[in-house]
Amino acid sequence: MTTQPKIALIHATSIAMDPIKAAFDKAWPDAKRVNILEDSLSPDRARDGTITEEMTDRIVALARYARMIGSDAVLFTCSSFGSAIERAASTLDIPVLKPNEAMFETAIRKGGRTAMLYTFPPAREGMEAEFREEAARVDPSAEIESFLVEGAIGAVRAGDEATHNRLVAEAAARLEGFDAITLAHFSTARAFPAVQAVTTIPVLTSPDAAVAKLRRLLG
Repeated sequence: MTTQPKIALIHATSIAMDPIKAAFDKAWPDAKRVNILEDSLSPDRARDGTITEEMTDRIVALARYARMIGSDAVLFTCSSFGSAIERAASTLDIPVLKPNEAMFETAIRKGGRTAMLYTFPPAREGMEAEFREEAARVDPSAEIESFLVEGAIGAVRAGDEATHNRLVAEAAARLEGFDAITLAHFSTARAFPAVQAVTTIPVLTSPDAAVAKLRRLLG
Protein backbone atom coordinates (compact mmCIF):
# COMPACT_ATOMS: atom_id res chain seq x y z
CA MET A 1 0.00 0.00 0.00
CA THR A 2 1.71 3.19 -1.18
CA THR A 3 -0.35 5.62 0.91
CA GLN A 4 -1.19 5.30 4.57
CA PRO A 5 -4.34 3.21 5.01
CA LYS A 6 -7.57 4.53 6.44
CA ILE A 7 -8.69 2.59 9.51
CA ALA A 8 -12.17 2.92 10.95
CA LEU A 9 -12.32 2.68 14.73
CA ILE A 10 -15.81 1.78 15.87
CA HIS A 11 -16.53 2.55 19.52
CA ALA A 12 -19.46 1.56 21.72
CA THR A 13 -18.22 3.77 24.55
CA SER A 14 -16.17 6.93 24.62
CA ILE A 15 -13.81 5.56 27.30
CA ALA A 16 -12.22 3.30 24.66
CA MET A 17 -11.15 6.19 22.46
CA ASP A 18 -8.14 7.62 24.31
CA PRO A 19 -6.31 4.26 24.70
CA ILE A 20 -6.49 3.37 21.01
CA LYS A 21 -5.45 6.91 20.05
CA ALA A 22 -2.44 6.56 22.34
CA ALA A 23 -1.56 3.18 20.82
CA PHE A 24 -1.66 4.56 17.27
CA ASP A 25 0.26 7.70 18.26
CA LYS A 26 3.00 5.53 19.72
CA ALA A 27 3.27 2.73 17.15
CA TRP A 28 1.72 3.99 13.89
CA PRO A 29 1.20 7.76 14.01
CA ASP A 30 0.87 8.17 10.24
CA ALA A 31 -2.10 5.84 9.87
CA LYS A 32 -5.31 7.63 8.97
CA ARG A 33 -8.02 7.07 11.55
CA VAL A 34 -11.76 7.62 11.50
CA ASN A 35 -13.63 7.44 14.81
CA ILE A 36 -17.22 6.18 14.74
CA LEU A 37 -18.94 6.36 18.13
CA GLU A 38 -22.31 4.68 18.80
CA ASP A 39 -22.57 4.96 22.55
CA SER A 40 -26.02 3.42 22.96
CA LEU A 41 -24.56 0.00 22.14
CA SER A 42 -22.82 -0.57 25.47
CA PRO A 43 -25.82 0.17 27.73
CA ASP A 44 -28.08 -1.82 25.40
CA ARG A 45 -25.69 -4.78 25.63
CA ALA A 46 -25.71 -4.57 29.43
CA ARG A 47 -29.52 -4.33 29.46
CA ASP A 48 -30.14 -7.25 27.12
CA GLY A 49 -27.53 -9.53 28.65
CA THR A 50 -26.80 -11.10 25.27
CA ILE A 51 -26.05 -10.19 21.66
CA THR A 52 -29.44 -9.99 20.00
CA GLU A 53 -30.11 -10.27 16.28
CA GLU A 54 -31.06 -6.59 16.24
CA MET A 55 -27.76 -5.69 17.89
CA THR A 56 -25.88 -7.80 15.36
CA ASP A 57 -27.61 -5.91 12.56
CA ARG A 58 -26.44 -2.65 14.10
CA ILE A 59 -22.83 -3.85 14.29
CA VAL A 60 -22.95 -5.03 10.67
CA ALA A 61 -24.42 -1.68 9.59
CA LEU A 62 -21.60 0.20 11.31
CA ALA A 63 -18.97 -1.95 9.60
CA ARG A 64 -20.62 -1.46 6.23
CA TYR A 65 -20.69 2.29 6.78
CA ALA A 66 -16.96 2.18 7.54
CA ARG A 67 -16.41 0.35 4.26
CA MET A 68 -18.62 2.82 2.40
CA ILE A 69 -16.42 5.76 3.42
CA GLY A 70 -13.34 4.07 2.01
CA SER A 71 -11.80 2.41 5.05
CA ASP A 72 -9.11 -0.19 4.42
CA ALA A 73 -9.76 -1.97 7.71
CA VAL A 74 -12.16 -1.83 10.64
CA LEU A 75 -11.29 -2.21 14.30
CA PHE A 76 -14.03 -2.51 16.90
CA THR A 77 -12.92 -1.30 20.32
CA CYS A 78 -15.63 -2.74 22.58
CA SER A 79 -15.14 -6.30 23.77
CA SER A 80 -18.81 -7.28 24.22
CA PHE A 81 -19.85 -7.92 20.63
CA GLY A 82 -17.65 -10.78 19.41
CA SER A 83 -20.16 -12.87 17.46
CA ALA A 84 -21.72 -9.76 15.89
CA ILE A 85 -18.29 -8.55 14.75
CA GLU A 86 -17.61 -11.97 13.23
CA ARG A 87 -20.84 -11.61 11.26
CA ALA A 88 -19.75 -8.18 10.08
CA ALA A 89 -16.35 -9.51 9.04
CA SER A 90 -18.00 -12.18 6.92
CA THR A 91 -19.84 -9.54 4.88
CA LEU A 92 -16.91 -7.26 4.02
CA ASP A 93 -13.91 -7.54 1.72
CA ILE A 94 -11.52 -5.76 4.12
CA PRO A 95 -10.07 -6.86 7.49
CA VAL A 96 -12.50 -6.47 10.38
CA LEU A 97 -10.88 -7.04 13.77
CA LYS A 98 -12.45 -7.89 17.08
CA PRO A 99 -10.95 -5.84 19.92
CA ASN A 100 -9.07 -8.64 21.64
CA GLU A 101 -8.17 -11.09 18.89
CA ALA A 102 -4.63 -9.79 18.41
CA MET A 103 -3.98 -9.66 22.16
CA PHE A 104 -5.27 -13.20 22.62
CA GLU A 105 -3.13 -14.45 19.74
CA THR A 106 -0.06 -12.98 21.43
CA ALA A 107 -0.94 -14.43 24.83
CA ILE A 108 -1.62 -17.89 23.43
CA ARG A 109 1.67 -17.95 21.58
CA LYS A 110 3.39 -17.27 24.89
CA GLY A 111 1.84 -20.52 26.09
CA GLY A 112 0.71 -21.61 29.52
CA ARG A 113 -1.80 -19.73 31.68
CA THR A 114 -3.22 -16.30 30.93
CA ALA A 115 -4.95 -14.11 33.50
CA MET A 116 -7.57 -11.70 32.16
CA LEU A 117 -8.49 -8.63 34.20
CA TYR A 118 -11.90 -7.35 33.12
CA THR A 119 -14.16 -4.56 34.35
CA PHE A 120 -17.38 -4.96 32.29
CA PRO A 121 -19.14 -8.19 33.34
CA PRO A 122 -21.21 -8.74 30.15
CA ALA A 123 -17.97 -9.08 28.17
CA ARG A 124 -16.48 -12.00 30.10
CA GLU A 125 -18.24 -14.99 28.55
CA GLY A 126 -17.71 -13.90 24.95
CA MET A 127 -14.05 -13.03 25.49
CA GLU A 128 -13.30 -16.35 27.16
CA ALA A 129 -14.97 -18.13 24.23
CA GLU A 130 -12.84 -16.13 21.77
CA PHE A 131 -9.69 -17.06 23.67
CA ARG A 132 -10.54 -20.75 23.64
CA GLU A 133 -11.42 -20.70 19.94
CA GLU A 134 -8.06 -19.14 19.14
CA ALA A 135 -6.29 -21.53 21.50
CA ALA A 136 -7.86 -24.51 19.74
CA ARG A 137 -6.28 -23.24 16.52
CA VAL A 138 -2.86 -22.21 17.86
CA ASP A 139 -2.15 -24.04 21.13
CA PRO A 140 -4.88 -26.16 22.73
CA SER A 141 -2.93 -26.33 25.99
CA ALA A 142 -3.32 -22.58 26.61
CA GLU A 143 -5.61 -21.65 29.50
CA ILE A 144 -7.37 -18.49 30.63
CA GLU A 145 -8.71 -17.43 34.01
CA SER A 146 -10.70 -14.23 34.41
CA PHE A 147 -10.80 -11.78 37.32
CA LEU A 148 -13.40 -9.03 37.69
CA VAL A 149 -12.04 -5.70 38.94
CA GLU A 150 -14.99 -4.35 40.88
CA GLY A 151 -15.62 -0.61 40.67
CA ALA A 152 -13.00 0.11 38.02
CA ILE A 153 -15.30 0.82 35.09
CA GLY A 154 -17.52 3.05 37.21
CA ALA A 155 -14.48 5.05 38.23
CA VAL A 156 -13.22 5.63 34.69
CA ARG A 157 -16.71 6.49 33.45
CA ALA A 158 -16.82 9.14 36.17
CA GLY A 159 -13.49 10.52 34.97
CA ASP A 160 -11.50 9.10 37.88
CA GLU A 161 -8.69 7.37 36.00
CA ALA A 162 -6.44 7.26 39.05
CA THR A 163 -8.89 5.07 40.97
CA HIS A 164 -9.48 2.88 37.92
CA ASN A 165 -5.76 2.33 37.46
CA ARG A 166 -5.18 1.69 41.16
CA LEU A 167 -7.93 -0.94 41.31
CA VAL A 168 -6.66 -2.75 38.23
CA ALA A 169 -3.09 -2.66 39.54
CA GLU A 170 -4.16 -4.00 42.92
CA ALA A 171 -5.89 -6.91 41.19
CA ALA A 172 -2.78 -7.60 39.11
CA ALA A 173 -0.53 -7.56 42.17
CA ARG A 174 -2.50 -10.49 43.63
CA LEU A 175 -1.90 -12.73 40.60
CA GLU A 176 0.64 -15.53 40.79
CA GLY A 177 1.58 -18.44 38.54
CA PHE A 178 0.47 -16.91 35.24
CA ASP A 179 2.50 -16.56 32.05
CA ALA A 180 0.72 -13.39 30.89
CA ILE A 181 -1.78 -10.83 32.13
CA THR A 182 -4.24 -9.42 29.62
CA LEU A 183 -6.09 -6.16 30.27
CA ALA A 184 -9.41 -7.12 28.79
CA HIS A 185 -10.84 -3.90 27.40
CA PHE A 186 -9.50 -0.95 25.46
CA SER A 187 -10.56 1.20 28.40
CA THR A 188 -8.47 -0.95 30.76
CA ALA A 189 -5.28 -0.32 28.78
CA ARG A 190 -4.86 3.05 30.51
CA ALA A 191 -3.84 1.07 33.60
CA PHE A 192 -0.88 -0.56 31.82
CA PRO A 193 1.89 1.50 33.51
CA ALA A 194 0.37 0.96 36.96
CA VAL A 195 0.00 -2.78 36.36
CA GLN A 196 3.48 -3.16 34.94
CA ALA A 197 4.89 -1.49 38.05
CA VAL A 198 3.49 -4.13 40.42
CA THR A 199 4.16 -7.41 38.60
CA THR A 200 6.93 -9.26 36.81
CA ILE A 201 4.39 -11.14 34.67
CA PRO A 202 4.26 -9.88 31.05
CA VAL A 203 1.29 -7.51 30.57
CA LEU A 204 -0.61 -7.29 27.26
CA THR A 205 -3.14 -4.68 26.13
CA SER A 206 -5.66 -4.93 23.33
CA PRO A 207 -4.95 -1.51 21.71
CA ASP A 208 -1.21 -2.13 21.35
CA ALA A 209 -1.70 -5.65 20.00
CA ALA A 210 -4.44 -4.52 17.60
CA VAL A 211 -2.33 -1.72 16.15
CA ALA A 212 0.58 -4.12 15.64
CA LYS A 213 -1.67 -6.60 13.84
CA LEU A 214 -3.23 -3.93 11.63
CA ARG A 215 0.19 -2.70 10.66
CA ARG A 216 1.23 -6.23 9.69
CA LEU A 217 -1.96 -6.67 7.65
CA LEU A 218 -1.88 -3.30 5.90
CA GLY A 219 1.80 -2.40 5.93
